[in-house]
Amino acid sequence: MTSPDTPRHVEIKDGDQTVAAAEVTTSSPAGGTARASLTATSGHVPPGGRADLVDAVMDLPEVQASAHLEAAVPLGDSESLERLRERTEDTVTRPAGSTALVDADIPSASQPGSGQGPGGETPGS
Repeated sequence: MTSPDTPRHVEIKDGDQTVAAAEVTTSSPAGGTARASLTATSGHVPPGGRADLVDAVMDLPEVQASAHLEAAVPLGDSESLERLRERTEDTVTRPAGSTALVDADIPSASQPGSGQGPGGETPGS
């Protein structure tokens, strides 16, 4: 496992071509903030490629050990934004130039795996 302060590079490929990528850093100790910058290549990205990138980021052990997520997503990347809303709680999104900034809480690891599903169970609801 890598050090929490070491940036991780995550890629989603279509054949040999990278179609989406993210840079992810987390703070130590566990329970801190994970920061991610998500991008997709220009041109065609297969449907689901951006959501797969969000899943890959959210499934990193160091992200799962974090309590909060700060992410930068290209403005207009509705697939990534929707997937982030599905995988996080108390999600707030705001525009900043050509980027959407996302602040969210990461659900506890009580449900391992992709944790998908809007309308999933939330404690106290």
